Amino acid sequence: MIRENLKAAQIEAMKNKDKARLGAIRMILAKVKDRDIELRTASEQPDDDVLVTEVLMKMAKQRRESIQMFEDGGRAEKAAEEQAELDVIEDFLPKQMDEGEMKAAIAQVKTDVGAESIKDMGKVMAELKTRHAGQMDFGKASGLVKASFG
Repeated sequence: MIRENLKAAQIEAMKNKDKARLGAIRMILAKVKDRDIELRTASEQPDDDVLVTEVLMKMAKQRRESIQMFEDGGRAEKAAEEQAELDVIEDFLPKQMDEGEMKAAIAQVKTDVGAESIKDMGKVMAELKTRHAGQMDFGKASGLVKASFG
């Protein structure tokens, strides 16, 4: 589904002569194709939307880090280019949970797996990843899980 949306957006960007958006979409499709090639030898193939979402999440994280580095280095024009790419990437990502939703999901998972101490953090994170893949930033979630154990 996401892959088809990307291809349709690519065609639309070509028709509209939107070079910046077209370049970002082509870059996304190239990364997805690279991931497909990596998985040719894998014994288990993930769901297509899961695969594309993983690629998009990784690309978004890379763009955020680049933006921060460019801003720290005083390269506002490069940061703006990265931000434009990030905006295109985020158009195709599923809606991300906000902090309140993440805390609610963490509380639910903690009760479901019976987590009582920080030693159970691995169980909680594993369950969060299976239930909410692509919907949450697991870097932030890790901090929230740790804080929830007090």
